[in-house]
Amino acid sequence: MRLLQVLVPGEKRDDALRVLEAEGFDYVRTSECSDGIDAELVTFPVPTQAVDHVLTSLREVGIEDEFIIVSSIETARTPRIEELEDRFVSGQEEDDSISREEIRTKALNMTPGRVTYYVMTLLSAVVATAGLLLDSPAIVVGSMVIAPQVSAALTGTVGLVLNDRQMFGDGVLSLVRGLFVAIVGAFAFAWVIRTGAIVPVTIDITAITQVQNRISLGFLALVVGICAGAAGAFGLATAIPVSLVGVMIAVALIPAASAVGIGLAWGEIGVALGAFVLLAVNATSILLAGLTVFWYLGYRPAGWEPGSLRANVSSDRTATLAIMLLVGIVVLGGAGMVLAQHVAFQNAVNGEVRTVLAEDSYAELELTEVRTEFEDGGMVSDETEVTVVVRRPADTAYPALPSDLERALEERVDRPLSVIIEFTERTRAPAAVGAGA
Repeated sequence: MRLLQVLVPGEKRDDALRVLEAEGFDYVRTSECSDGIDAELVTFPVPTQAVDHVLTSLREVGIEDEFIIVSSIETARTPRIEELEDRFVSGQEEDDSISREEIRTKALNMTPGRVTYYVMTLLSAVVATAGLLLDSPAIVVGSMVIAPQVSAALTGTVGLVLNDRQMFGDGVLSLVRGLFVAIVGAFAFAWVIRTGAIVPVTIDITAITQVQNRISLGFLALVVGICAGAAGAFGLATAIPVSLVGVMIAVALIPAASAVGIGLAWGEIGVALGAFVLLAVNATSILLAGLTVFWYLGYRPAGWEPGSLRANVSSDRTATLAIMLLVGIVVLGGAGMVLAQHVAFQNAVNGEVRTVLAEDSYAELELTEVRTEFEDGGMVSDETEVTVVVRRPADTAYPALPSDLERALEERVDRPLSVIIEFTERTRAPAAVGAGA
């Protein structure tokens, strides 16, 4: 429930009151004569879902947004409040969306102070780094709970859809700076862990499952970013709490940023590059998905005229939108090329591994898993690592398998590869001896 207070000039009093009467709102009028003006302060309770509707109706009769207060109230009892609730809460005009003014204030109120924002980001990155190195999903999830990136992401998106350039710039810069702090914090913590011999220096970070999941862009990873941005927009634009949505957005950002820091600390540039590509794609996807959802829900810049493209075109609007679209095209287009290249590489490797293992000499082997390092097209490393996990009979050696796989894979993908074979033993329990034997 919301309480609206609108300052109505004397010359527009009758038109405004006529609107409220026609819509069925119960109101209280208070004379306002300060500064020698002739006006009234009209106060009336409305369901949350009706705020944007009534404000739009008032604007149509000339009531400007010079003095409008929207505040939350627990409940209200007026003669026609139940009719309004039936109409806007559970009736034909039911809609969870909140007003344009309220969504802007709600997004701004989510933003913590700078010190709090960066400290919480640093702490979440450190926790995520520990979780990745320990291969602990529970700890990684814990890092997402304290990450504050939801505020920056949604502030930037709301600023973009409402054409508030200051708000858009502050949100995007806060998001970029926060992710930079996360990467630096993760790098520093991982470097201390590595140089302090807290974990073995020779540990293969690409063999850690939680790290593997954050160093390679894939279609499912892209879906996570899109869904996170869409859920954040729906949560902010409706009466739904956004606390859980914040965790979803952090899922797409903080672990990937921490994986960049880990890759840099271990000197694995391919790991850092793969995680950075995933981070950039997810951040862009969150902003664009949020923009799409807000637009779908009907949020527009101030002064927007439906159905008139020429009237809505302005240098400020087109410049802001063009920058965002350009960034989106560059990031997502580049990511699409990287994704297509990596998927093609994975498919080629998987197909060739199965072909080699189908030979008679390897008939008793069972393929368990194929893991491929992020394929960067030779930008960082000329050699890509492929790990093949197979199950074999106990105490049976296959010394020629690594060289056979490496030769076949290099011929298939036409580039140097480093092949690692991991064997797991397959044993059978001895047959039980019958009791009467």
